[in-house]
Amino acid sequence: MSKSLEVVYENNLLVVDGNNLAFRWKHSGTRHFFKEYLATIQSFRKSYAAKHVVVLADGGKSSYRMKIYPEYKGDREEKFKNQTDIEKQLYLFFLEDLKEALQYVKENSDIQVLSFPKVEADDIASYIVCSYHTNFDHVWLLSTDEDWDLLLKDNVSRFAYTSRKEFTLENWDMHYDYPHSKHLDVKCLVAKEDNINGVEGVGPQRAISLLDTYGDIFSIIDALPIKSNLKYIVNLNKSKDILLRNLELMDLVSYHKTALGKDNILEVDNTMRSLLDG
Repeated sequence: MSKSLEVVYENNLLVVDGNNLAFRWKHSGTRHFFKEYLATIQSFRKSYAAKHVVVLADGGKSSYRMKIYPEYKGDREEKFKNQTDIEKQLYLFFLEDLKEALQYVKENSDIQVLSFPKVEADDIASYIVCSYHTNFDHVWLLSTDEDWDLLLKDNVSRFAYTSRKEFTLENWDMHYDYPHSKHLDVKCLVAKEDNINGVEGVGPQRAISLLDTYGDIFSIIDALPIKSNLKYIVNLNKSKDILLRNLELMDLVSYHKTALGKDNILEVDNTMRSLLDG
């Protein structure tokens, strides 16, 4: 029998969207998945030859975004209210199991785990990528969340474990009908996620058409009001405040420091320095 080749770990970083990954066990109905959780992360680590791994967990809804938009993710609370008692209890079990899994990772590996009260994993990921990506040969983001595509760079890529697809700047046009530079602008115009409303009547294709005409979200705002009887343009003319608000809510790159806060940034910096020195 031939011996399996030993993995040679490189100066790569794997950033794991901790809650996002855990949903694969929630949807399967599996309890106490802590061993499988760590084994899965280690498997992805091996696949990407990542010497360094950081798992990021949500600490509840972002206080930064709640101040801007109190209805942020309010649809999730409404959905929870409408669940049966059994469904509510199963979700609470899932949160307990996730906490158990994160603790198990801390105690049984060299993997770093970061989570802060009222801070979302997206903002921690954005800060790490923007501040430290040049310290690594490649950074792999493990998440199914398309918001994380805002963080892509020449040496930063995302892997969606559900579709088994890799998202990079090089293969961007295989996944999207617009340039990477327009991703935030499209998201702000369309929204319809996390209980955030966009411009009524504007979907991805109309958003792309508007951006092709005006250039970017700020140029669209500067052009308002646009003369037209089309209903979606009439709605757009009334949406300046919505678009500016959506930029503050969705622009991970520009606002991650505000969303994190100074004390949490210090802890992230200490963790990353320790990881790099190790």
